[in-house]
Amino acid sequence: MKVNWNYIKGIVLLSVVVFLFAFSSARNGGRKVVKTTVEFVEEKKPFITHETVSKLLIQNHEPLTSVPKETLDLNVLESALNANAMIEKAEVFLDVNGNFSAKIKQKEPIARVLDESSYYIDNKGGYMPLSANFTARVPMVTGEVSKKNLSNIFAIASRIENDEFLKKNVVEIIQNKNMSIDLKLRQCSFIVQIGKLEYLDKKVNNLKAFLKKAIKDKSLDKYSKVNLQFENQVVCTKV
Repeated sequence: MKVNWNYIKGIVLLSVVVFLFAFSSARNGGRKVVKTTVEFVEEKKPFITHETVSKLLIQNHEPLTSVPKETLDLNVLESALNANAMIEKAEVFLDVNGNFSAKIKQKEPIARVLDESSYYIDNKGGYMPLSANFTARVPMVTGEVSKKNLSNIFAIASRIENDEFLKKNVVEIIQNKNMSIDLKLRQCSFIVQIGKLEYLDKKVNNLKAFLKKAIKDKSLDKYSKVNLQFENQVVCTKV
């Protein structure tokens, strides 16, 4: 009987490859995370700190550097980060050398609601808690505001955020019971009555024109109210 040495060599070679792969996988899986890196995607003041992110990444009461790679659940870690109310989006990565990294995009506040439990409204119209690490310079929001219905405040806050003049000058947004909006401006004592948010662009243009003329005439301190509720009018109430 003739022995097929090529067949035997193939079986031996395959067995060696399988053994080495299993050995390498077991050894690699048993390795622990050697380094953890947290990167904030945008260069802004952090509302959430590296320390807080590290705490969110603790698994089974152990830091990541004590956890074997094979037991590390990246989906669980990513979900834990994304569940944080300061974070808009988080992604986590682990390379073959055991280097773990997390990329964090923070939420961006555009207004701050002042009530019994103050909080921010972010640039998506959602809730964002205050940070002990950094305070954003955004317009204050007062009046009749409900956390369950922020759409009206979000609409005017977004308009302010995206307009260089308004962003520089508006310091407070006031929402009344009927959902009409008033504004307070920096270095001005009068109230700007926006009313409902229909024809908002025209109202903003009317406000800019009024302020330009009032600054030229040095008459800003002569008014207590500037009413923009009518589409093509600016109605001023003197002190």
